[in-house]
Amino acid sequence: MPERFCDVGDGITLCYETFGDRTDPAALLIMGLGAQMVAWQEDFCEELAARGLYVIRFDNRDIGRSTHLQGPPPSLRQLLRYSVPARYTLADMAQDTIGLMDELEIASAHVVGASMGGMIAQSIAAKHPMRVRSLVSMMSSTGGRWVGRPALSSYAIFLRKAPRQRDAFIEHAARLFAKVGSRGIPQDIEGTRRIAALSFDRELDRTGTGRQLAAIIASGDRTAELKRVTAPTLVIHGSVDPLVSPSGGRATARAISGARLMMIEGMGHDLPRMLWPRLIDAFAAHAAEADQLIENGTALQQA
Repeated sequence: MPERFCDVGDGITLCYETFGDRTDPAALLIMGLGAQMVAWQEDFCEELAARGLYVIRFDNRDIGRSTHLQGPPPSLRQLLRYSVPARYTLADMAQDTIGLMDELEIASAHVVGASMGGMIAQSIAAKHPMRVRSLVSMMSSTGGRWVGRPALSSYAIFLRKAPRQRDAFIEHAARLFAKVGSRGIPQDIEGTRRIAALSFDRELDRTGTGRQLAAIIASGDRTAELKRVTAPTLVIHGSVDPLVSPSGGRATARAISGARLMMIEGMGHDLPRMLWPRLIDAFAAHAAEADQLIENGTALQQA
């Protein structure tokens, strides 16, 4: 389906696409910091839809073709001090997602988030339990200052100004993900270049990533909030993730009652194509188990 646009309230319009049969259970895919919805690659979405899910991918606010806000991104000094002026929080981004569900008339969905998208997904599950059939939090953390911490060099990578020439931008993205990607598992460099090319063609604003990062920091430690999550939860993390260290995944699994932790050896902060079958199997099986619980009347109602 071609890209569509949806007003979700508070002056925010989201750009989204869908895959699969509208009558199947919905699966919302939420991407991470500075990443457009195309980072959930089209054939990944199609394969997931083929497993009996109605897949929705979308651009978060301040990225891609969704609404971009105004204001300078935080400086490196502000980030290191954890004192950041923020235009919005993760809770606001979670509310955007609820607005999208409302407009699409989706009562509840399987919610899958990667990195910052995992944080947004966690917030949706904690604040809107009746809207979440199941939760997958991947490559993410609780916001606690002493877990999931990136190497300091990672801040500099994501705050570095990207080139404004198309070919240079694509190679910049390839170098970035070579640094934070998997080890011992072949990285999907061509896929990264393809995503970068699509992203360049869809958006020219280079300041939204900083505002999203400010939202993460301003949201603080969400450990107490996560204790309210009742949806069946699967936490996935790479053993060599340099951007959100594995302690972030372990802390997330500890914070959510009954959560299962799936640690993938050699996986970094990326979605290498070689791991797609394993990830798609995990997503689909987790969704099917949650749907069975709902059918049996033991999930959602617990909220």
